[in-house]
Amino acid sequence: MFKRDAPLLMNPTPSWHKLSWMAEFIAAIPRYKENTISTARLAIESRQHHFAWAQAEGIEFDHKRKGILHFYRDKKGFEHAAQVSKLLAAGGLPRRAVTPQEIAAIEPSLHGKFYGGYFTESDSTGDIHKFTYGLAKACERHGVKIYNEHEVLSVGSNGQSAFVQVKHAGETLSLTFDAMVVCAGVHGRRLGGQLGDRLNIYPVKGYSITVNLPDADSQSAAPQVSLLDDETKLVTSRLGDDRFRVAGTAEYNGINLDIRADRIQPLIHWVNQCFPGIDTRKVVPWAGLRPMMPDMLPRVGQGKRTNVFYNTGHGHLGWTLSAITAHQLAGKVMAWSRSGQD
Repeated sequence: MFKRDAPLLMNPTPSWHKLSWMAEFIAAIPRYKENTISTARLAIESRQHHFAWAQAEGIEFDHKRKGILHFYRDKKGFEHAAQVSKLLAAGGLPRRAVTPQEIAAIEPSLHGKFYGGYFTESDSTGDIHKFTYGLAKACERHGVKIYNEHEVLSVGSNGQSAFVQVKHAGETLSLTFDAMVVCAGVHGRRLGGQLGDRLNIYPVKGYSITVNLPDADSQSAAPQVSLLDDETKLVTSRLGDDRFRVAGTAEYNGINLDIRADRIQPLIHWVNQCFPGIDTRKVVPWAGLRPMMPDMLPRVGQGKRTNVFYNTGHGHLGWTLSAITAHQLAGKVMAWSRSGQD
């Protein structure tokens, strides 16, 4: 609460939403092991759909299959990671322990003194913006009509029809559909409430920087392997030849998209410390809100109204889990559609 650059920052101002979310989060802790295993299984299934869609639709998204390296500076962090590794392995996601010497061999550009690490060779990274843009274009080719820059004012359902009121170019429009899927990030709580469903989603703010690599020296000094520094809660991705992204931290501060310099500076400092050869003069900062459920699992399925569905609450694993939850939800919507025709 009192350290402005803390990896996990809590705004002490109370609100009923924050307090209720925290209470449910604490209540879900006994299910931590079970939920971690379930999440690993979902992630593995999701990965196969991501790869298949990209190949089928020709989506280029700076995909790198070089694994992810978790590194730890002390024995305590490394031993805790060993327990997490057992849960991931139970979910079908093995990773192997590596020595400081192996860390240097896996990612030679990384500077620092480390106690040890864990390497997941099967993991991969990419540019989520390029992927979702390509996916949207693929959907349009398959007949989907996408409404861009429409603000959703309200939603409703009578069980037979679904209603959406939107605002676009200063004009308010009322749209009617057979059914709806609410996939609205941190706004899912408000929209779900209008439909009679309680989704206790809290916006957990995260920050990232995209470091542009303008010269050959910076490009060679940047890592190729994805990295996760558990102590600072930062994760990295190499995006093509000339970009390097560092993301992480968590801030409990309600729906707030302000990009704070005192939260961005530690990310830049981390890059300078771990990769001193990178030129950090051209950095693009960003802040986003993760839609987090108290048990860290997404809400996927039907609402109280038979023609209302949800696919939301993925938290910090939005892209990781998105393909499998979309696949699951498509099955539920198809089942509902067939039942209405019988």
